[in-house]
Amino acid sequence: MADHQESTLTLPGAPESVAAARRHVSAVLGAWGLDRAAPLTDAVRLIVSELATNAVRHTGGTSPYFTLALRLDRDETLTAGVTDRDPRPPRRLAADLCRDGGRGLLIVGLLAAESGGEVTTVAEPGGGKTVRVRLPWPPAGV
Repeated sequence: MADHQESTLTLPGAPESVAAARRHVSAVLGAWGLDRAAPLTDAVRLIVSELATNAVRHTGGTSPYFTLALRLDRDETLTAGVTDRDPRPPRRLAADLCRDGGRGLLIVGLLAAESGGEVTTVAEPGGGKTVRVRLPWPPAGV
């Protein structure tokens, strides 16, 4: 296998793009040999769903699109990142039982930690940011 495999998809900053991002994750991970029912597939779908939702809902109209990037390095590390044009870093909101949202970054952090990974946010040179999650890739047959 090559040293790495990559997939990038740019989508409009619209609610229906979140489902398209999830479908893309399923298709790409399946093509890379990960079973659609594997726990890692579910975790990455949910992580990407939360990050894409944030890119749609919390960019204040500064990001008409977002980009989903998936990268598998040497069958060891999977990186999933969502880039938007809003320069503000993401922030966790205080817990509030009356609020419907605000738990996305908490969910992403917990899923990453549970899978042995990490979450980082990187400012992009031309403006905007990428929220990136690095996860260990499972051994063959998992």
